[in-house]
Amino acid sequence: MHVVSYALFLIALFQCRFLAFAILDPIDFLALQSIRKSLHDLPGSNFLASWDFTSDPCNFAGVYCASDKVVALNLGDPRAGSPGLTGRIDSAIGKLSALAELSIVPGRIYGSLPESISQLKGLRFLAISRNFISGNIPVTLGRLRRLKTLDLSYNQLTGGIPRSIGTLPELTNVILCHNHLSGSVPPFLSHVLTRLDLKHNALSGSLAPYSLPPSLQSLSLSWNRLTGPVDKLLSRLNHLNYLDLSLNQFTGPIPGRLFSFPITNLQLERNSFSGPVRPTEQVTIPTVDLSHNRLSGHISPMFSTVQNLYLNNNYFTGQVPASFVDRLLSASIRILYLQHNYLTGIEISPTAEIPLRSSLCLQYNCMVPPVQTACPLKAGKMKTRPTSQCKG
Repeated sequence: MHVVSYALFLIALFQCRFLAFAILDPIDFLALQSIRKSLHDLPGSNFLASWDFTSDPCNFAGVYCASDKVVALNLGDPRAGSPGLTGRIDSAIGKLSALAELSIVPGRIYGSLPESISQLKGLRFLAISRNFISGNIPVTLGRLRRLKTLDLSYNQLTGGIPRSIGTLPELTNVILCHNHLSGSVPPFLSHVLTRLDLKHNALSGSLAPYSLPPSLQSLSLSWNRLTGPVDKLLSRLNHLNYLDLSLNQFTGPIPGRLFSFPITNLQLERNSFSGPVRPTEQVTIPTVDLSHNRLSGHISPMFSTVQNLYLNNNYFTGQVPASFVDRLLSASIRILYLQHNYLTGIEISPTAEIPLRSSLCLQYNCMVPPVQTACPLKAGKMKTRPTSQCKG
C-alpha cells in the first residue's frame, strides 16, 4: 500500500513539474534556449545564472511573460557600471512572436543584427546600445509597424539608414548616434516623432524642407557631413527644445523665427551658415552657439538676453549694442565671445570691472579692445585685425 501511494506521489510530482514547464509556449522555450547558448556573462556579471531551464523560464532574470508567451526581454544587469554580456544575438529571437520589448545593456555583444527581428510584428521598443553590433541596419526593420523606440547608438553599424525605417508610423524616438552610418538622412513620416539623434556618423547630403515632422522636440545631427540650406526645414520645427547641427557643412541663412522656439540649447557652430541673423523677438535661449560660420551684418540687440553667447569667428561688423554692456556688467551674461569678427567698437569704460563669473572676448576685431580680458587659448595672441582687413 505504501509503495502504491509513493508511486502516485511521484506521478503527481512529475505532473506538477511538467505543468510548470508547460506554462511557456514550447516555441518560446526553445527560442530562449538558443538565445542563452549564444550569450555569456562578462567577468563580474552573474546575470545568466538564473537561466536554468529545469525551472520556469518566466522567472529568469530579464524575461517577462504574459499568459504563455514572452512579451519582454531585457538582457543584462541594468544597474549602472555592470559588466554586461558578450556573444551574438541568435536568430531565434524572431521566434518570440509576442515580444513587445527587447533591450540589451551595454556590454560586448558583437555580430550583426539578425534579420529575424523583423518578424516581431508587435515589437514596440528595441534598444541595443553601447555594444559592438556591426554590419548594416536590416531594411526589413521597416516591417515593425508598431515600433516606437529604436536605439542602436554607440555600436559599429555601417551602411545607410534604410528609408523603410522612416516610414514607420508610430516612431517617437530614433537614436542611432555614434556609429559609422553613411549616406543620406531618409525622410521621417511619423507624426509623433519627438527625438532624432544621428550625431557622430558619416551622413551626407541635404535635408528637404518637409523631411522631418514638426512634432520633433530634440534634433541632433552634429559631427556628420551634411550640406545645403535648412532654413525652411527649421522654420517648421516649432516644438524644438534642443537643436544641435554643429560640425557639418550646412549653408544658407539661419531663420530668425528659430530663436523664438522653446529651445534651451542651440548649437549651430562650425558650419557655413551665412548672411545676417535677425531674431524676431528678444532671445531667451540660455545658450546660443553660432561660432565658426560665415554670418555677417550687425549683431542684433535681441541677443543681449542670452546667458552664454558664442558669435566668434564670423563676419559681424559695426558696434556691439549697448544692451550687451549693461547685461555683462550686471553678470546677466556669463559668456560673450565676439573674437575674430570685424566689429568696430563697444561702448565700455576702460576701467569697467567685468564680474568674475562673466567672460568677455573681443580680440582680433577692427578695434583695439577697450578692456583687457582673458580669452580662450584658441583665440590666438593678436589683439586686433590688420587695418588692411578692416577697410570699407
